[in-house]
Amino acid sequence: MIPKVFNEVIDLGDGRQISIETGKLAKQAHGSVVVQMGNAMLLCTVVSNYEASAVDFLPLTVDYREKFAAAGRYPGGFFKREARPSNDEILTMRLVDRVLRPLFPKDYHAETQVMIQLMSHDDDVMPDALAGLAASAAIQLSDIPFETAISEVRVARIDGEFVINPSRAQLELSDLDMMIGASSDSVMMVEGEMDEISEEEMAEAIKFAHEAIKVQCEAQIKLAEAFGKKETREYEPEEENEELASKIHEAAYQKCYDIAKQGTSKQERSLAFAEVKEEITASFSEEELEEFGGMIGKYFGKAQKEAVRELTLSEGLRLDGRQTTEIRPIWCEVDYLPSTHGSSIFTRGETQALATVTLGTSRESSTIDLPSYQGEETFYLHYNFPPFSTGEARPLRGTSRREVGHGNLAQRALKGMIPEDCPYTVRVVSEVLESNGSSSMATVCSGTMALMDAGIKLKKPVSGIAMGLISDGDRYAVLSDILGDEDHLGDMDFKVTGTKDGITACQMDIKIKGLSYDILVSALKQAKDGRLHILSKLTETISEPNKDVKAHAPKMVTRTIPGDYIGALIGPGGKVIQELQKETGTTIVINEVDEEGVVEILGTEQEGIDKVLAKIKAITFKPERGSIYEVKVIKILDFGAVVEYTEAPGNEVLLHISELAWERTNNVTDVVNLGDIIDVKYFGVDPKTRKEKVSRKALLKRPERENRKPSRDDK
Repeated sequence: MIPKVFNEVIDLGDGRQISIETGKLAKQAHGSVVVQMGNAMLLCTVVSNYEASAVDFLPLTVDYREKFAAAGRYPGGFFKREARPSNDEILTMRLVDRVLRPLFPKDYHAETQVMIQLMSHDDDVMPDALAGLAASAAIQLSDIPFETAISEVRVARIDGEFVINPSRAQLELSDLDMMIGASSDSVMMVEGEMDEISEEEMAEAIKFAHEAIKVQCEAQIKLAEAFGKKETREYEPEEENEELASKIHEAAYQKCYDIAKQGTSKQERSLAFAEVKEEITASFSEEELEEFGGMIGKYFGKAQKEAVRELTLSEGLRLDGRQTTEIRPIWCEVDYLPSTHGSSIFTRGETQALATVTLGTSRESSTIDLPSYQGEETFYLHYNFPPFSTGEARPLRGTSRREVGHGNLAQRALKGMIPEDCPYTVRVVSEVLESNGSSSMATVCSGTMALMDAGIKLKKPVSGIAMGLISDGDRYAVLSDILGDEDHLGDMDFKVTGTKDGITACQMDIKIKGLSYDILVSALKQAKDGRLHILSKLTETISEPNKDVKAHAPKMVTRTIPGDYIGALIGPGGKVIQELQKETGTTIVINEVDEEGVVEILGTEQEGIDKVLAKIKAITFKPERGSIYEVKVIKILDFGAVVEYTEAPGNEVLLHISELAWERTNNVTDVVNLGDIIDVKYFGVDPKTRKEKVSRKALLKRPERENRKPSRDDK
C-alpha cells in the first residue's frame, strides 16, 4: 500500500527551501521526519518508553550520525563501517540536546532516544543546522510530553548582511558563525565564534536568527495538525507532598540563607549544608523516611536553591561572599614545565588549568574526514577534565562529550588569533586540575599564555569569563565569574571570550522564557568588564609573545621549490630525504601546492636546518646566462678542471682548458690547482657541444693584438 505522505515547506526567502516530510519512513518510531534542504536529507526518529526508568532524571539520548554513503564515499581506514562518532557529530548532538532537554517535564523519567542521521549530502548545505529542526519536528508528531516546538539555525554575516543557514563556502566569507536554538517566544541556546564583534552586534544576530526560527516552529505545528497530532501520553508523575515540602522549607530556608551569607569556601559550604540536611533528616522517624524516600532530599535542595537566589537578589551577595560584579582572585605563571614548547598555569578562585603547547609540521595536523566535510586543522585544542579536579573518584571511560564540547569552545575562542603565516601545526592541551566555575574559560586564559610563552605571535591575547543570571521576573542580577553552584541555580549561564576589541566566541544556555534583549546586552557588557579585568591579569604575567621559540623547541623554516625538483629532493625510494633527515636531525615535510613544492623543515638545531637549506639550494640551483659565480676546483683533468659552485655544493660543471686563460695553456695546473676558488662566467649550453659552458678567461682582460677581429667572448 502506498503510504500517505505529509509535507510542509519552509521558505528561507532567498530562493532556498526546507521541507519537512513524514509518513513514508520509519513509521514504527513514535515520531519520524525527513528534513530536506537542497539534496541534503536528514532522517530523525524519536522513541520514548512508556514505563518510567528507576532513575530520578530524564535518561535522554540524542544521537547524530553522518552516513558516508550519503556523500557516495567509503569510511576511511581498514574498518569499512561507521564506528564511534566524530568530534563534529558529538558537537551537533550537544547542540540539539541542550535545547531539547529542558522542555521535557521535570518529572518525566522514561528513557527517550532521538536519532538523527544524514542520509543524503549536499555540498552547499551544512546539515548540523537542520538537526534541531528535525528533532523537534519528530517529537511534535509523537505523543511524548514536550513543552513546545523549537528549532535551531546557523546565522552568518557576509558584507554586513545576515544569512540563515549559509553554505560552507559562504561561511568562509563571514565574520561570525553562530548557532541559535529557540522556541517561538524564547531564545534558549547560543553558541558560536566571531571576529571580534560587539555585544550589540551579537544581540542583532540572535534577533535575526530568532525570526527565522519562529517560521520553522510554525511549520512544525502545521505539519503535526495535518498529520493528526496525537494526544500527549499519560505518565505517572513524581509523587508530591506539599505538607512535607512546606515543613522542610520552613526548617531549611533560613539556615541555608545564613550559611550562604557567610561567604565560605566550597568545602566549608558543602559541609554546612550537609549538616543542615542531616539534622532535618534525623527529625523524621524510620517509618517517615521509608515513606517519603527521596522527597526529603529533593525538597531540601529546592529550599537551598531558593535561599541562595534570594540572598543574591535582595542583598547582592553570593555564596563565597562576593558582590555580583566581583571576580575571584587570579594568579598566573608561564614557563612552568621545562620540557614543553610552551606552558602556563591559570588559577581563578578554586578553578585551575595547566596548558601546554606543542609545535609540529603539517604532518601533525588534525584530519577531519566526514561525509559532509573533509579538511584539516593546523591549530587544535584538547581539554581534559579528570575526576580529581572536583575531589571525586569515578571511572575513566575515554573522552566525554563534555570534554569535546568545552575543548571546542576554547579552540574557537583562540583560533582566530593565530596568525595566518604561522608555519607550525599547534596543539594546545588543557589539564583542568581544580574546578569550581568554568574550567573552559580558564582553558582559554591558560591557552593564551601558553601560546605566547611558546613564541606563537598571537594577534591579540584572549580571555574568557563565565556569567550567570538570576531573575524572579521583577528583579534580576547578573553574576560575573560564576561558581559551579551558581551555574546550576541560575536562570542563564553564558561564557564569553574575546580580546580587548571584541567577542571571539560564546556559549549560552538560557533557562527562562522571554529574556529581553536589553537584559542580554546588559549582561554581555558586564561580561566585557570582567573579561577585560581578567585580560589585564594575563598581560601582567606575559605582556607579549616571546620573540623566539624555546631553545629545545623545534624551529620551523619553509621554502618553496619548483614542482620539477620535488622528486630530486625526495630521491629514489625516499633515499635523499631520509638520509638528509638522519644527517641533520631534522624533520622534512614536502607538500605539493599549485604545482610547487612547499618544504617544511623542523629542527631544534640551526646548524641542521642550515644544512637542509643548503641541500635544497644545491638541488634547485640553476645558473643564469651571463652571471658570474664563485666556484671551487674539485678535480683536475687533462682537458680542463671540474669546478663546483660554492653557493650550491654538488652542482658541478667542466671548465675547459681553453677557457682558463687567453694565453695557450698546456697544463691545467699551470693556471689552477685542486681546491682553488675562482670566479667564472656562465654562458649557458654551448650549441656545438650541447654542454654547459663556463669561462674564467672571459673575466680577464684580453691581451692587445693588432688588427684583431672581435671574438664571441668579447660580447
